[in-house]
Amino acid sequence: MIIFLYGEDDFRAKKKVRELKDKFLREVDKSGGSIEYVDGKTADLKQINEKAATASLLASKRMIIIEDVFSNRNKELLPEVAEYFKSKEKNKWDNIAVFCDNSIKSKRKMGGMEIVKADAEGRDKPLGKKEKELFDFLSKQKFAQEFKKLNNSELSDWIKKEVEARGGAISSRAVQVLIGLVGYDLWQIDREIDKLISFKDGGQPALTAGGAPAIIEENDVEKLVKGNFDDNIFALTDAIGARDKSLAAKLLEEQFELGANEIYLLTMITRQVKIILQVRQALDSGLSSRAIIAELKINPYVAQKAIEQARNFSLGALKIIFDKLVEMDYKIKSGQGDPTTLLDLLISKF
Repeated sequence: MIIFLYGEDDFRAKKKVRELKDKFLREVDKSGGSIEYVDGKTADLKQINEKAATASLLASKRMIIIEDVFSNRNKELLPEVAEYFKSKEKNKWDNIAVFCDNSIKSKRKMGGMEIVKADAEGRDKPLGKKEKELFDFLSKQKFAQEFKKLNNSELSDWIKKEVEARGGAISSRAVQVLIGLVGYDLWQIDREIDKLISFKDGGQPALTAGGAPAIIEENDVEKLVKGNFDDNIFALTDAIGARDKSLAAKLLEEQFELGANEIYLLTMITRQVKIILQVRQALDSGLSSRAIIAELKINPYVAQKAIEQARNFSLGALKIIFDKLVEMDYKIKSGQGDPTTLLDLLISKF
């Protein structure tokens, strides 16, 4: 049996590998001595054969997990691997080979789809002839599966199911806040889900001891989850706060090129505008900088920046902008309009 797992979602692909391994341990070899690993980046055909051809003394079959073979520098190896496993299939080979490679993915292009490979710098390139020979063979296997990056709706459903599978519950708004703070990083989301469930279990144990689970709410996520706030995001929100439209547009484009998703960017912009709005209200009430920091309970550095930015806006203008952000949030999540275009239009109106 040959299994091929590929696609840019390495979290779900590797989770599938673990599931296959666990099933093999349960049903074939509890000792694990019949599971072999091959580093596809450095292996040659001799090493693959040593792992795949050897019969197991402990179980009826072996499992060979081969990772990242498409990144092997010797491209001559790839068609050789395809021919090797074709011959194994013809001879009714009993072992299990699991190929896992997250550098390979399908990509939409004019007139259809193409298969590409991410190079060392993360750029997508069409498969070469020898890469295509191996891909064509593996992708035609009965158990070939691509793990594509989840869109917002799919990710929301995935989070809810993961939380429920771990004995918890989460509100729809909390899910969106989590996506907004973390983006589409399933590795971090996985850790945050465990953290949030542990927090709710500790805070309301009565609800989790045989009864309905405590629901993770928006404020729980805001309290516990540290967002991916990098210098570029701060620069973007600074440009927006300073009403520098050309710089904000440039920084927004850079964020898209870096792969930032629209929900994440909208959350960051909304967060900044909300702080500026609160500071503007405080300034209009005659509060000093020290009093504003104490009143709003925000970092002094963030507060000082917000005070500087708030002087560029009237309270009425900020309320209008905040309302537009709320409206835009709804449009993006309900699929009304292109998110990138909506963000561009928003910045042009600051």
